[in-house]
Amino acid sequence: MKTPTDPVRDYLAAVEREVSTLPAERRQELLADLAEHIAVTRAEQPGATDGEVLAELGDPRVIAATALAEAGGGTAAAWGRPPEEPARRGRVHPLVPLLLLTVPFLFGTLSGSLLTDSSAPQLVVGLVRIVGAVLLCTSAFWTPVQKVVGVVLTIVLSSVANLLWEETTIAPAGDAPALVANLVTLVVLIGSAAWLWLVRRRV
Repeated sequence: MKTPTDPVRDYLAAVEREVSTLPAERRQELLADLAEHIAVTRAEQPGATDGEVLAELGDPRVIAATALAEAGGGTAAAWGRPPEEPARRGRVHPLVPLLLLTVPFLFGTLSGSLLTDSSAPQLVVGLVRIVGAVLLCTSAFWTPVQKVVGVVLTIVLSSVANLLWEETTIAPAGDAPALVANLVTLVVLIGSAAWLWLVRRRV
């Protein structure tokens, strides 16, 4: 009869294997810290599965590499980050990239309808949104998968839709269809930003 698998136990065992060269006391301290972090996350996110909780912690090999790199002192506070990554990286408030990805689009839409020549404002809007995407991708508040999905929904999807609208004959002509398209894009951007805000890590 097979023993039921315990993802948390297997995860901690994998970390323990990877840090087998650490002193026993330091190894037990690391495992205790991880177990406590898992328990706190479970309490804060009762609806999260074990897989989601462990995904937030990161790959056991990365955690082990960080602990081994810090073996001279301190705790493995940089869980989920490569050893060479600065601890302060990506600590911009998570609201900043989300605002930079969404608000400029609204401004660009309004300027396009109010100004005769809106090429300069549109360029600024594009650059600001790119900055938002860079801040999102370098942030410690989201997992790599969440970052990719966020960039696709907020930058890639809207850019491709705009390109198809402007450069092809697929889209219907007239101000009304353009307004509807802009509103749909804005809803997608706001929805994506709201999703990113909800799934962000508490770091």
